[in-house]
Amino acid sequence: MKKKFALVIPDRKPGLVLDAVKHEIRKYLKRERRKPLPEGVDFWDFDCRVGKAAEDATVKHPGDLEKAIAEVQAAGGAEVYVEILAKPGHRVKKEAE
Repeated sequence: MKKKFALVIPDRKPGLVLDAVKHEIRKYLKRERRKPLPEGVDFWDFDCRVGKAAEDATVKHPGDLEKAIAEVQAAGGAEVYVEILAKPGHRVKKEAE
């Protein structure tokens, strides 16, 4: 998903707009995780980027997406760019000490 979300909508409270954006992102991640895994893949991993625009978007962990979006809104951004790309993930076993 590569999408720009408006953070300032007339006649809507900023907190509710932020909650709607977070809800759509959670819904997308949940939908992607439900897809069947290819052979030899342990889980779906995600490459995520967030910023005021596509050019200045920075790489974020999926767990930090909501915090990064809130930071853009707190900085006075009128919109936020979110990029989430699913990729196959493989678990790595820890070495026994």
